[in-house]
Amino acid sequence: MMRKGSLLRELPLLVILALVVSLLIKSFLVQFFYIPSGSMENTLQIKDRVAVNRLPFIGNDIGRGDVVVFRDPAGWLPEASSVSGNGITNTIREGLVLVGIIPNPAKQYLVKRVIGVAGDNVVAKDQVLTINGKPTNEPYIFAGNTPSDTDFNITVPEGKVWVMGDHRGASGDSRVHQDDVNNGMVPLEKITGRVVATIWPFNRIGLVPSHDPLSNK
Repeated sequence: MMRKGSLLRELPLLVILALVVSLLIKSFLVQFFYIPSGSMENTLQIKDRVAVNRLPFIGNDIGRGDVVVFRDPAGWLPEASSVSGNGITNTIREGLVLVGIIPNPAKQYLVKRVIGVAGDNVVAKDQVLTINGKPTNEPYIFAGNTPSDTDFNITVPEGKVWVMGDHRGASGDSRVHQDDVNNGMVPLEKITGRVVATIWPFNRIGLVPSHDPLSNK
């Protein structure tokens, strides 16, 4: 049986170990995010909490059709406003950011689906989307939306991906930012990881699968 005094002496060490484990999980395994907009409906809903797997992206193993979270690549989002609160709530918030329960509000993130990877020629014309000359199959697109109301013809360079929201009519994605420094692409180093599951609310808990738009299934 462990004595009370022994437990008290070991408690600081246990707390430190727990923080180290949390930081390792955040850095290499999983991180959690809140969905603030409807750009990925109906795959992801406003106020969903999602789990993001970081491990596959250590080796930049990003696949066409993956739903990914990434840091704002080139001013896609308005500047973040400062978070108000008292000292206690701010301390708690900072602790949750540290262990990866919530993202750092100073680093703005987006969530989209990877449509084109390095070497892909992605073309939208007359509301039809093709990749490398092949027609796409996108059952995840929001009901009533077309694959793209904007015409474009791009080839994805090495080290970047082309992303689009599943709610094509309400997504400020690669199509909208073709005049930025990356020509609308997202650099691989900006990607945090792949969304693997919705963890909240309770009735939304479930996996978030990848779906290659060139797949026939």
